[in-house]
Amino acid sequence: MVENYVCGQLTASAHRCFYWASERGAEVDFIIQRNGQIIPIEVKSADNTKAKSLNIYMDAHKPAYAIKLSTRNFRFENNRKTVPLYAAFCI
Repeated sequence: MVENYVCGQLTASAHRCFYWASERGAEVDFIIQRNGQIIPIEVKSADNTKAKSLNIYMDAHKPAYAIKLSTRNFRFENNRKTVPLYAAFCI
């Protein structure tokens, strides 16, 4: 359900939403392109915000940064922007 909300917000902001999956089962919820950069986006609605699949993607593809949407507040560390779910429209 939360992923559908985020997809709607991304689409309303004129992003085309893509999805990534590895051969071993890792999945990233959304991949968008902004200003020529590929940006992976992981959505976490539970209190556990570990993003193992996002880490696998980042190690394999080396994007400039990634976005994790969760219940946590804004922050930036280790090339990951954390954005609260309510602010998905800001992406």
